[in-house]
Amino acid sequence: MQIHVASATDVGRERTLNEDFCLVDPALGLYIVCDGMGGHAAGEIASRTAASTVQAYVRDRQDVLRAIDRGEQPIESAAVLMREAVETASRTIYEMGKNDRGKKGMGTTCVALLVRGGKGVMAHVGDSRLYLVRQARLYQLSEDHTFIQEALRCGMLTPEQAKQSEHHNIVTRAVGPLERVIVDTLVFDMIVDDTLLLCSDGLHGYLGEGQELPTLLSTADLDAVSRRLVDLANQRGGSDNITAVVLRASAHAASREEDAQRTTIVNQTFETLQHVDLFVELTMPELVRVSNACRCVELGAGEVVIGEGEASETLFLLIDGAVEVVRSNVRLAELGPGSHFGEMALLSQRPRSATVRTTAETRLLALDRQQFYGLLQQDPVLAGKFLWKLAQTLSLRLDDFYLYHEQVLGMPVKSTLRFGLYPSPFNHPAGSGSGQT
Repeated sequence: MQIHVASATDVGRERTLNEDFCLVDPALGLYIVCDGMGGHAAGEIASRTAASTVQAYVRDRQDVLRAIDRGEQPIESAAVLMREAVETASRTIYEMGKNDRGKKGMGTTCVALLVRGGKGVMAHVGDSRLYLVRQARLYQLSEDHTFIQEALRCGMLTPEQAKQSEHHNIVTRAVGPLERVIVDTLVFDMIVDDTLLLCSDGLHGYLGEGQELPTLLSTADLDAVSRRLVDLANQRGGSDNITAVVLRASAHAASREEDAQRTTIVNQTFETLQHVDLFVELTMPELVRVSNACRCVELGAGEVVIGEGEASETLFLLIDGAVEVVRSNVRLAELGPGSHFGEMALLSQRPRSATVRTTAETRLLALDRQQFYGLLQQDPVLAGKFLWKLAQTLSLRLDDFYLYHEQVLGMPVKSTLRFGLYPSPFNHPAGSGSGQT
């Protein structure tokens, strides 16, 4: 792929100093937006220092990047590198503040994107954001580290209450005020025609919901896009500094066919994940983490995925192809794309009750128990969403059991369906990362 980029930054209409800083380094594939905070120009120093420190850290470790490009190290090594780079920036800024009383407590947000081949690697602290527009749908890949977002995640505020809150500007995590900082990272696929936006809150605070941003980012001229975004924020108030870095991926002539095949696979995978009942509660970043935890399994027709009576520790998601479910040589069902099986293997050691065999060339995602446990431990909200849907799935399976007993044994039906399922307790505020059409 080729990456095209444009950037723009502006002081806004109410500030006298621009404490935002953006860095564009196509040679490294590194793009950064920082929004500084602190009096007496300290915010400007913090944002510039953070970006330059991350850049220097990555540049000094190009041997790691080259090893990733050659396939000798996994792309997750780049996520580790980016996390360490932002942690180093936080220590650097903290020491500057400790040695100069006028800069004590200064800090900055930071959203950084490293592009290697067909992968994007995000490192993020604060409330600057990374957006992705794919197939005219908008996804927020970063999650704000703010009081409002934490309150929404914990159920302290509803989306309606959050809109009325006076605490929108309270950042709960920043680079520099403390020596150590927790850095969010995310590794995701980039495909042809993806458009990404890194921006400070002086821009995203003025963006409308729904189709506005995808429409703005669809313009072919990226320089015009970045300028238009800054102008729009100024027209709507310009109460803060405004920064936008816009990237777009396009096919390289030499790899156009390979890029097209890869685009098809990535789109199929996420279309399937979005429609798997166990994952319908998940945002785009959460689906990315699930996808990253899975391994791909490709099988020919007639191959056994799991056998009746054997132990298994894997949930399988059917991306393409078909499988049949057989018990004691009796064909029970045929499953197509979007289906899943083996979820109970994540929770119990009970032998599998049926054989699952492919009936065509089939591509599956396999989520093993240890990777599943890792997901739950790293993200309690993702864990809650997954287990909520799993419990509802098991409740509906009890209906099938009761129906069998009613039809075969004449016992009364105890159906959940006629009473309905409770709605999900998880809010989906606008911009949370779910797709917006």
